[in-house]
Amino acid sequence: MIDEFAKAYLHDELREVREVLVGKLDGLGEYDIRRPLTGTGTNLLGLVKHLTLSESRYFGEVFGRPFAEPMQRWDDLDRRGEDMWATEHETREEIVARYRRVWAHADETIEALKVDAPGHVPWWPRPDVMLFNILVHMLTETSRHAGHADILREQLDGATATAGQRDAGFWAKRRAEVERAAEAARGMERQGQSS
Repeated sequence: MIDEFAKAYLHDELREVREVLVGKLDGLGEYDIRRPLTGTGTNLLGLVKHLTLSESRYFGEVFGRPFAEPMQRWDDLDRRGEDMWATEHETREEIVARYRRVWAHADETIEALKVDAPGHVPWWPRPDVMLFNILVHMLTETSRHAGHADILREQLDGATATAGQRDAGFWAKRRAEVERAAEAARGMERQGQSS
């Protein structure tokens, strides 16, 4: 009983966070969804493209159920990192549609297998896994990247998950409060160093 509950719970959470991630693209132009917003080039559309490849591998080849469309191989070192950004020839629609097709394939794998079904992840130090391990891994991975997407989106246009609940005045006051605390901590640190 607990096995089915755990599987259903993790799967539902994964479904929800996938939608949150894709929703971060809404209302933005092509440049903003692609532009590098960190020193390493992290960008919104690249996060979607990366998770497409991840889910296709983890819920596909790990369980002997490869995704039907050609995807970059995990051991193709010459192409490593290409999944983190989109070329000008790849459209948002194509990337998001492929992600949704990968979801459907992953969902079929999750529904078809028991939570303790064995899988094999050749790139992990302990490669023998169960569906449970992969559900936890992909929920963690997708949530991590959805968090990145939250920050990237806020950098672009100030949009946050709580935007409708709080106004600009609230956030200006909050930011000033956080800045004041950081300045005070820096002052205390300097005092400690001079003692």
